[in-house]
Amino acid sequence: MIGKLTGILAERNPPQVVIDCNGVGYEVDVPMSTFYNLPGVGAKISLLTHFIVREDAQILYGFGSAEERAAFRQLIKISGVGPRTALGVLSGMSVGELSQAVTLQEAGRLVKVPGIGKKIAERLLLELKGKLGADIGLPAHAASDAQADILQALVALGYSDKEAAAALKSLPKDVSVSDGIKLALKALAK
Repeated sequence: MIGKLTGILAERNPPQVVIDCNGVGYEVDVPMSTFYNLPGVGAKISLLTHFIVREDAQILYGFGSAEERAAFRQLIKISGVGPRTALGVLSGMSVGELSQAVTLQEAGRLVKVPGIGKKIAERLLLELKGKLGADIGLPAHAASDAQADILQALVALGYSDKEAAAALKSLPKDVSVSDGIKLALKALAK
C-alpha cells in the first residue's frame, strides 16, 4: 500500500525514524544498516517501505535499497520468522553477506545474529536457497569475470556451490579461466 516515503528526517530513535512528509510524520522501523546510512535530522530522505497490518498494529518498515526490502520480504515469508526477526537479520548482516551465507550454507554466520538460534538459521538457509540475490550461484567474493566463469564451470561439472567456492578461494586473483579450472580441479581432487 505504501511503497516509498520521501520527506524530511524529523527524528532518529534506533531502530525507528520519523519522516515528515508535508506535515504528516510517519514512524518507520529500519534495520541498523539503513539507520547508519541516514543523514542528520532535518535532511531530505527517501526510503522504500513495506507496510504490515496486524490486528493490533499497522507498522511501516523502511529500507535504503531495493535489495534490502526484497530480502526482508523473502525473510518474512518463512514460517517462524516475523518482521522483527527479519529486521534483526538485516541489522546483523548486509544483504550480500546473507546471500553468501545462504549460497555457502553457513548456519554459523546466521547464529551470530542476536535472536537467531540454530533451528531458525537452518530453516532460513533451507527456505532462502535459490531465492536470495540476483545471481545466487555467485558468492560475493567472485569479483572478476574469470572467477565467475571458473565457479560456473565447477558447478556445471557437478560440484556443489560450497565446494566450488572453497576451491575458488585458493586460486590466485589474476588466474585465467582455463588455468583456474585446472588448479581448482586439482584442489578438489585432494
